[in-house]
Amino acid sequence: MTDGRPPGHLRPARAESVAGSSGTGRDTTGGTPAGAPAGASTGSPTGAPARAPTGGPARALAGGGRAPGVGTAGTRPTGTHARLNPAAELGFSGDPGQHGDPDDGMLHAQRVWDGTLATNRLDEQGVNAERLRVETKGVTVGVGLLVDGWPQDVRACLQSVVEHTGARVLALDLGNVDGAGDVLTELAERHPERIAVWHVAERPHWQGGAATWGECRAKLLRLDEAEVHVLMDTDVVLCGDAITPLVAAVTEGAVAAAWKGLDLIDERWCEAEPGRVRALTGGLIAVRRAQAIGALPADASCGAYADLEFSLGLPGDLVVPNEAAPVLPLGRHDLPPGYLARESRRTYDRVLRMLRAS
Repeated sequence: MTDGRPPGHLRPARAESVAGSSGTGRDTTGGTPAGAPAGASTGSPTGAPARAPTGGPARALAGGGRAPGVGTAGTRPTGTHARLNPAAELGFSGDPGQHGDPDDGMLHAQRVWDGTLATNRLDEQGVNAERLRVETKGVTVGVGLLVDGWPQDVRACLQSVVEHTGARVLALDLGNVDGAGDVLTELAERHPERIAVWHVAERPHWQGGAATWGECRAKLLRLDEAEVHVLMDTDVVLCGDAITPLVAAVTEGAVAAAWKGLDLIDERWCEAEPGRVRALTGGLIAVRRAQAIGALPADASCGAYADLEFSLGLPGDLVVPNEAAPVLPLGRHDLPPGYLARESRRTYDRVLRMLRAS
């Protein structure tokens, strides 16, 4: 196992680098800070052209100054009547063959602005996702699945992980309920390099057996040898690579990341905005495996609220990425009447005691 040595690729926890930010991280604000001397440049080497002000170069000319560039001599922006040459305000003469003065700072700023917008559009088309895959290529990832019935959901869940990610899957089958274990065996034989399966005769707690959520999750964590372990429910299907952004957040310093987070407001749990959150949930949580083993609630009988309790016990920052989640929840599985309400209430009461103690 890897517990005896530090992770080889995960960076030390740095909260400021993994939460609370948005966008691509590129600086499109530019401009000169308030109180800075005229001609000062922000974030540029000495002598480098200034970046575009917020709102584009046209905004910088709203004060009525002379517009630089070809064909602009004597031209002054007017306030009310039609302009004979609107392109002159942006440093162009209006002639398609004219490209302006290459030394013109305003023209350079316009080109930087246009280039930034084009790059942001490329990010939306998948360049940012590819960057995350490259950055996390060396991080080992294991997906833990606890299988206790619902074979069709198990098939859809497992196939989506194999199709959209490169992570290795570790599945623990409890009693082959409704043939779910047979589905695991079939898929493991089809993808032996991706799926490892352990079958046990003990049935799940909700069917009267002794196998609880907490104990089974702890076994999966110890069977895994990866740096990042993903706790995944079988009622969740991936519509894209939903795991890499979570691994990227953990690699940057978070102890765990999920697509759904919760914050406590007026003693009520509410869904949180992306960034740093109080707790994680949603059936798909990526966590530093070495820190996860001691935080699992071993006495949690079912998964309802147990993932929330688990995340509260982790020593570090919990993060929800900014990107939209390519995840499809299939809905909570049907359990015997009263079982879910009874067992989840016990877990929720423990969560409240943890919060009061902190």
